[in-house]
Amino acid sequence: LRSYLRDESSRLRRLRRFYEKVQALHQDPKASVDNPLLAFSLIKRLHSDWPNVIYSDEATRNTQALHAGLGEVEQELPGTEDLDGAARALMRLQDVYALSVKSLAKGIFQRAGHPPLYSPGRRVSLSADDCFHVGKVAYDTGDYYHSIAWLEEAVRLFRLSYGSWNLEDGSSLEDALDHLAFSYFMAGNISHALSLSREFLRYDPSNRRVSRNVAKYEKLLEMGTGARGRWDWQGCHGPPPPLSPPHALLGPLSPQPAPERLLHLSCSYETNGSPYLLLQPAKKEMVQIQPYVALYHDFITDAEAETIKGLAGPWLQRSVVASGEKQQKAEYRISKSAWLKDTADPVVRALDQRIAAVTGLDLRPPYAEYLQVVNYGLGGHYEPHFDHATSMKSPLYRMKSGNRIATIMIYLSAVEAGGSTAFVYANFSVPVVKNAALFWWNLRRNGNGDGDTLHAGCPVLAGDKWVANKWIHEHGQEFRRPCSADPRD
Repeated sequence: LRSYLRDESSRLRRLRRFYEKVQALHQDPKASVDNPLLAFSLIKRLHSDWPNVIYSDEATRNTQALHAGLGEVEQELPGTEDLDGAARALMRLQDVYALSVKSLAKGIFQRAGHPPLYSPGRRVSLSADDCFHVGKVAYDTGDYYHSIAWLEEAVRLFRLSYGSWNLEDGSSLEDALDHLAFSYFMAGNISHALSLSREFLRYDPSNRRVSRNVAKYEKLLEMGTGARGRWDWQGCHGPPPPLSPPHALLGPLSPQPAPERLLHLSCSYETNGSPYLLLQPAKKEMVQIQPYVALYHDFITDAEAETIKGLAGPWLQRSVVASGEKQQKAEYRISKSAWLKDTADPVVRALDQRIAAVTGLDLRPPYAEYLQVVNYGLGGHYEPHFDHATSMKSPLYRMKSGNRIATIMIYLSAVEAGGSTAFVYANFSVPVVKNAALFWWNLRRNGNGDGDTLHAGCPVLAGDKWVANKWIHEHGQEFRRPCSADPRD
């Protein structure tokens, strides 16, 4: 675009100079005829100079160069899946953090009637066309709860700017009114669908389809029914709508643990009996007793975190989840991940040694999985789940080393807002602490899964969240974490 604008600006400057030259020579029409030199110049301009300017190929060459430049980078540009995924991310943030759509469109991350959750250094507003696209993604999947909120904002913004045209916009006020009317109809609000359709006809009175819809809406209202019957709607897709808001990812968390639990929480320097930690003990913060969750501060350095991110970057792929005996992509886990062997770099090998020293567990193959590096981008999240397998058919058992006994999750980056790790049943969350490592036991000492470890990765509201996960299995830990005398433990 920069090259095209430069070339086109040069062409237009030359065109303006030619215009100004012609204008100066023709200020006195009588002189142009009387003076033979001016007469010759006039004839030449009208015969050859003027057609040469009009039929110049320069504009075509500039446009071709623009198209060729786009062709070179087209494969690297976001696709439809990326754009729709970004729209769904905004809706996910809207739900989980109860954000106002009107505030989001203004660039403010705010709940209605509350102070902003996050104030960006540079506020970016959404256009009417932007809001329309988010609403259209919801509309196309039959999610009329979200489509109404976003299309309402699109209609409001289009009304404010009606008559002005933006080169990049692919939609219009009429489009927004059309989709919003049907969304309201599907949500059972026929009277509002009627008023929106009538407004549409003011701008496009010859539209027969909308005229038929108006007649049908009026007939339904006359009959006094709000029921949705069979409907002939061209271009409509998707199942009937959810008529109530979808549940947020997490319920409200208690402001603080019960006082008796706070007595057992502490911070300490830990060597765990390991010579590896004698000179530099681990900085341990007990976060929760049940389930046992500890946060190790300054677990890695900035340089190590950057090395791990750099090693994983070229191998990142959409994260998958266990589904029966297979693994597949899922909307409830939006992230990219890669796996690093300890042979990938000395930093990864040193990290394994540090994890073994802090946890006291055996990480030698096959007792632990490779290091998984995960990047959560725009609205990236992972809905509530267990790290340990809950079915004997799980792919986790292919290692033949038992279930996942423990998890250690290392925060490789900071985020500006969101991204906490929330333990849903235990009712607490841990914010992202750069370079810290979060550790918890997935299994009780008797080998059963600990239900209190149900956890979620909250959506990233602002920032780029990177974590590294190390999952340690049961086998090899028999004498490092032995069974308790109490079979219930």
